[in-house]
Amino acid sequence: MILTVTPNPSLDRTYEVPALERGEVNRADGDRMDPGGKGVNVSRAVAAAGQRTVAVLPLGGAPGALVAQLLGEQGIEVAPVEVEGATRSNISIAEPDGTLTKINAAGPELTATEAESLLATVRSASLGASWIACCGSLPRGLAPSWYADLVARAHAAGARIALDTSGPALTAALRERPDVVKPNAEELAEAVGRPLHTVGDAVKAAEELRSLGARAVLASLGADGQLLVDDSGAYFASAPVETVRSNVGAGDASLAGFLIAGGSGPEALASAVAHGAAAVQLPGSVMPTPGGLDLSAVHVTADVPLDRALTEPAS
Repeated sequence: MILTVTPNPSLDRTYEVPALERGEVNRADGDRMDPGGKGVNVSRAVAAAGQRTVAVLPLGGAPGALVAQLLGEQGIEVAPVEVEGATRSNISIAEPDGTLTKINAAGPELTATEAESLLATVRSASLGASWIACCGSLPRGLAPSWYADLVARAHAAGARIALDTSGPALTAALRERPDVVKPNAEELAEAVGRPLHTVGDAVKAAEELRSLGARAVLASLGADGQLLVDDSGAYFASAPVETVRSNVGAGDASLAGFLIAGGSGPEALASAVAHGAAAVQLPGSVMPTPGGLDLSAVHVTADVPLDRALTEPAS
């Protein structure tokens, strides 16, 4: 079982439009509504793979009730923490060329009691979990050290932690040695305080995060591929993608694929890339099923192309 923790979940509405025209009436060709948040998406990808997952998340108001309902319909066990504020609602606008415009609400402010209840729920729900995936930004009311506290408590209970967050929350949690952290290129650049222009730059940045406490770094480099740096060395993987329909949740699908495959080594990296490549070819934040994966198309190598320029340099 993979347990996910999403401190700031959302109800996500995605509209597909022929082209986004600012200041005009835009008519959607399609729309869908999904439970959202990075940890929620990881649970959705795990469930789509036919494996058990439990989602821990604070929920409030009508949007929160709908998130729980939608998760249940997808076969995901929900361990809710009731909060006074309403769960946020987000909007994404997807264009045919892959351009995505997102409007994310701030979400409710959690009280100290609600924050502690969230930690307690993680502890009680994580019995038997192979991994705990802690994902996303922290809502108002939670200090940047909240993830660090969660990692410390989880490790004390013998659990393995995958952390996907950024900024001060990531920096604070590194000292508690999360088992794997999953930044994208921009988050990796932010964490080390310098721009990344090549794959080699990304490798050096990942090694710096490891020196600060991360046991392994799974870094998404966007269209260029993914990088895994751990005790055994560095691995690089990529896969061809014919059409990018939506990248919402693609990074979360990658993390799910990594954990499903054991959470370490080149085979897990290949699974991560296969899940991410499949996800970007689906609408909204739809998660891929095993039948939609093409592991044979993934190329994994320990001969990392250090001099390769990143398609979109991170600054």
